[in-house]
Amino acid sequence: MDLLQLTAVELSGKIKAGELTVVEAAEAVLEQIKKKDGIYRCYITVDEATVMKKAGEIQKKIDAGELTGPLAGTPVAVKDNMCTKGMLTTCASKMLGNFVPVYTAEAVLRLEEAGALVIGKTNMDEFAMGSTTETSAYGETKNPWDIRKVPGGSSGGSAAAVAARECFAALGSDTGGSIRQPASFCGVVGIKPTYGTVSRYGLIAYGSSLDQIGPIGKDVTDCAALLEAVASYDKKDSTSLKRQDTDFTSALVDDVKGMKIGIPREYFGDGIEAEVKEAVLNAAQVLEGKGAILEEFDLSLVEYAIPAYYTIAAAEASSNLERFDGIKYGYRTEDYEGLHQMYKKSRSEGFGAEVKRRIMLGSFVLSSGYYDAYYLKALKVKALIKKAFDDAFAKYDVILGPTAPTTAPVLGKSLAEPLKMYLGDIYTVSVNLAGLPGISLPCGKDSGGMPIGLHLIGDCFKEKNILRVAYAYERARGPFGEPEL
Repeated sequence: MDLLQLTAVELSGKIKAGELTVVEAAEAVLEQIKKKDGIYRCYITVDEATVMKKAGEIQKKIDAGELTGPLAGTPVAVKDNMCTKGMLTTCASKMLGNFVPVYTAEAVLRLEEAGALVIGKTNMDEFAMGSTTETSAYGETKNPWDIRKVPGGSSGGSAAAVAARECFAALGSDTGGSIRQPASFCGVVGIKPTYGTVSRYGLIAYGSSLDQIGPIGKDVTDCAALLEAVASYDKKDSTSLKRQDTDFTSALVDDVKGMKIGIPREYFGDGIEAEVKEAVLNAAQVLEGKGAILEEFDLSLVEYAIPAYYTIAAAEASSNLERFDGIKYGYRTEDYEGLHQMYKKSRSEGFGAEVKRRIMLGSFVLSSGYYDAYYLKALKVKALIKKAFDDAFAKYDVILGPTAPTTAPVLGKSLAEPLKMYLGDIYTVSVNLAGLPGISLPCGKDSGGMPIGLHLIGDCFKEKNILRVAYAYERARGPFGEPEL
């Protein structure tokens, strides 16, 4: 078997057994990036010299018995909105095209402490605003299953890098589905954990009450191991939670007998492609065959999730992006007269169209005449959505549905119709509004050979439920396959 076809946990096992070295794994990934990244454009920054130096250091620690975890020696990628000391961190924006942080994000530090080798920073939608990775100032990422299609977003670079075998696993961030939707489009696995489980320290903020870092991997086991590595309480993050139950790999048991799985009727109504609906319902039947109890139910307020999400996210984005003013760091226009013109020109030239659209929308809903009509109402809807999920989880262990209503769309189509792009997040945004955990894993392909994602949602702090169901389904499904690169 080709080294690059191993999962992250399998690779680490072979390195610890002395069958492979960290240097060999790093060289194989870097070679794959040289061969393929010109096509897929998964990365913004790859620091080859540092990678090879660190590979040798990690190997020494493994040989000395200092690193024994399931990710020791594994080459991983990091989305380019997480700060990395000494390495360019751009958020795929001209605004941060020259920004090199002086510290590293807590989640990335945790990954490095687990013995993972950070290969580089992956492409994304600018400031994580988008669902296709087409808003990047560094050019769009292409889907490894079909280069005419988008990889999803905003963590499209991370998902595509895993699918294209340009890393073994990756970190993404999820504000409204930005890990799970690209995982669905690229035929890989992605988890958005309960809000507060992974520190946001060092994550460049988009929507602070919604953002959450999570893993993208080749299978459920890799994602569980990654999540276990990065989950931690962090006093530097005021939203960080103290949890005792972060041994997520313990949930990887092939047993769903007696588990109650709810299927919302609203998720299978208008707008969903027939092939997506069929694949997801087939996956549900597989779980029923393994002893799970399936039941359809009404999950109210689904239609209000998108407007509530985009109102809240845009409001928080407009506030968070105030700091990019051309003064302290980042892009500054060259030709200006006076301070105010410098502000205006720096922001006009530094931000792309989608970021400007969301800043304007956010400023509008927070303005004095419209705050009550829009922002306050959206917060009330958010609370009602959380209550609807609380009621559902009083009856069910897991909620099952599609990750996205379609498979990956063709490049260039979504940006022409922003509202249609926003509606593509219909199944994922509610999870962020309610702070819940969710996982996407492949459950089939459409007639064009594009992956379809199965979405499992758990109650707060119940990642183990969705991991258990996902693992059991994955075992029953068998190998999903990889794109022909």
